[in-house]
This record gives sequence, structure tokens and C-alpha cells, in this order.
Amino acid sequence: MSILEIKDLAVHYGGIVALGGITFSVEEGSIVTLIGANGAGKSTTLRAIMGLVDTAGGSVTYQGELITGLDTRRIVERGLVLVPEGRRVFPNLTVLENLKLGSYLQNKQSEARSLEHVYDLFPRLKERHWQHAGTLSGGEQQMLAVGRALMANPTMVMMDEPSLGLAPLVVKDIFSIIRRINSEGVTVLLIEQNANVALHTADYGYVLQTGTITLEGTGEELLANEEVKVAYLGKTR
Repeated sequence: MSILEIKDLAVHYGGIVALGGITFSVEEGSIVTLIGANGAGKSTTLRAIMGLVDTAGGSVTYQGELITGLDTRRIVERGLVLVPEGRRVFPNLTVLENLKLGSYLQNKQSEARSLEHVYDLFPRLKERHWQHAGTLSGGEQQMLAVGRALMANPTMVMMDEPSLGLAPLVVKDIFSIIRRINSEGVTVLLIEQNANVALHTADYGYVLQTGTITLEGTGEELLANEEVKVAYLGKTR
């Protein structure tokens, strides 16, 4: 059963076509990835789903409800959240203050349960709850960004380039957490330039090129695809 359905979604920036009418779906309980080069439209796709940019056409349906045109707050209330590219933590606030911002739509009891869950996933955040977010390492800030999203008690999380700028060992830790989050019942839509890691993690994937979906298949199928190997996995023909 699809939890998220995108149909003919189009986004234009002035005369530039960022998305040319893409269609794809995300099955409930799965990890799905969108891979593509810089400028392919990956981040624009997530921003359009979240109501952060105006669409030029198409529809977004979440849990059977049309959410096209809703403001972002209403979308988050329905259980769909975004971990933005570049972490976007508040550097002058503490770790705990950043996390609590993610639960602003929850009651105190729900906030307490979510905080306990986040600290269980990321013990380092608990250890550093008093520390200003701007003094954390890049990996720790990424953990904080994911934790802040989970404070909203989501049914689905969209992640924009979670491995960007991180050391390989930290990337391994982040993707381990993504798999754990998914195993606990949260659906994940993952945007990644690191196609190798993304396709090894995802149940299903789509290839986005200049605003158009050109390929799709299971993670294993795309890893074995010759076009994907050459374009995204550093292989030669």
C-alpha cells in the first residue's frame, strides 16, 4: 500500500523547469531513494512535497489524502517530516532546545516519549544535551537534525543528503540509524548523491535526471544496471 503518491508533479523557477511532471510512489514501511546528479531536482521534489515551493501542476497524496497546497505545518501535523540538506540546526541553541523545537506540535507526554526515543537512538545527544548545537561535529549535527525530525512522532521521514560532508565511518553510522528507524515502522524517502550507499539501503529507487524520472527498480536492480553503474557508481563501460 502506498503511503505517498506523487503524480505529474511539476515545479518551475521562472522560465526554468525544475521538475517536468514526475510520478512515483512510496510504499508504507519501505525505504525508497531518489538518486541523481546536482541540479537533477531531488531537493526540489522534497520541498514541493512539504509545501515549501509552489507547484506548477500535479498532485501529492499522503495516506490517501490530497495534501497539495497545504502549508507545511498542516503536512507535519499529518506525520510527514523533512530532514533538510545541510542539517539546518540552530547553532546558538542547545541540543535539547533544538530537539524540543521538533515537538512543537506535540503535547508534553508525547514530547517526553519522543525525547526518550531519540536519546535511545543517539546516546551522544543525551550526553551533550546542554551543548550549543553549533559546537557539535558535522556527524553530531546530522544526528541532531534526524532526532529533531523524530521529535514530531512522524509516520514518514524524508531525508535530504544525510551523508553530505561526512566521513565514511560517520556515514555508516547514519545509515545504520536510518535502517533502525525504518525497522521501527517509519517509512523513509531518501535523497542521496552517494548512490552506492543509498541503493544498498533502499528497497526501491528512482533515478532523477534534469527534472525527469528515467529509471526505477529495486535497489539491487539499479545497482546492477549498467547506466547507473557508469553514471553514479564510478564504473567504466
